[in-house]
Amino acid sequence: MSSEIKIKEIESKEDLKKFVMFPFDLYKDSKYWVAPIIKEELEVLDKEVNPVFNNADANYFLAYIDGKIVGRVAALINWIEVNEIKKKKVRFGWFDFIDDKNVSKALLEKVIEIGKENHLESIEGPMGFSNMDKAGILIKGFEKKNTMITLYNYSYYQDHMNAHGYKKQAEWVEYELKIADYEDAPEKIKKFSDIILKRYNLKKLNFTSTKQIEPYVDQMFDLLGKTYNNLQTFVPIQDYQVKYYKDKYLKYINPGFIKCVTDQDDKLVAFAITMPSFSNALKKINGKVNFIGLLRLLYAKNYNSKGSLYLIGVRPDLQNKGIIAILFNELQKFYNKFGIKEVETNPELIENAAIQQLWKNYENNQHKNRATFTKSIV
Repeated sequence: MSSEIKIKEIESKEDLKKFVMFPFDLYKDSKYWVAPIIKEELEVLDKEVNPVFNNADANYFLAYIDGKIVGRVAALINWIEVNEIKKKKVRFGWFDFIDDKNVSKALLEKVIEIGKENHLESIEGPMGFSNMDKAGILIKGFEKKNTMITLYNYSYYQDHMNAHGYKKQAEWVEYELKIADYEDAPEKIKKFSDIILKRYNLKKLNFTSTKQIEPYVDQMFDLLGKTYNNLQTFVPIQDYQVKYYKDKYLKYINPGFIKCVTDQDDKLVAFAITMPSFSNALKKINGKVNFIGLLRLLYAKNYNSKGSLYLIGVRPDLQNKGIIAILFNELQKFYNKFGIKEVETNPELIENAAIQQLWKNYENNQHKNRATFTKSIV
């Protein structure tokens, strides 16, 4: 007879630390799980620190068997999504559990309770508060490390979702791209880049310092909203969240990894944010940024053969016009100078055929899939 599962809602800073640390125990033997930075995870979940709580609510739960933590989940409500976009959905995130279907079910039932109390109609996850947070259960690519902005999980997670009657909602794909010398890079991209620059009277921007980037950051977030506002998962990013994300991510940016395109009036029309890959460094520091950890992150920022593509934004009237070719042509030159041999893309919705068509110009490997899962709770 199995032991009783007890679900405890988190009410103290001490329990929040346990919530954040549970995956460190669950994945301690995994070669592929890359730990988040503990301090940053605590800040994201702290209702006194993260400005998302201006328009969101969260409840955090831990599952126990015989006094040992065996799972965790966050029940999240983004009120902009519910009230303005009219999606009456409770989100679940920070969802990790041992391979016991009773545990995962008990945790999800707590999220459903929160949803019903707030008169919501469906549950979906795993996801965070907004599009800037990590999302999706990994369903392919278990032998690859996660990036700084993606989740990793064991292969049994999807089986649990299926067993509990959840259906796949959104699905994303990720690619590894080989970066050749510029002379050997796709001629199609080079020629297309020049043609598009002239056709639309555009200018390319390359940066050598973070200070040069700062005047364009607000425009990037604005363009991000215009690029993705029609996608099924999008919730508008609020102004007060922009500063939070600036403070969180600007320190990781090597300015050469960001490329922008402006129009004749110097207004931003497209951008690509890429970074050196921090996965190996984060794996080694295991969540703790002490002096040695900081050195590892700095080394990864400045000496790396692998890059990570995080965000691409293109003004709607110029989408599907080849603007991304300009960005990638400039990135290609910088990658060669920096020593980048391979780039891992961010998760792209599986229906985003235009961007995936671009990757076919490179030697590529579609190495990961991830998905959110949903269920009616009415």
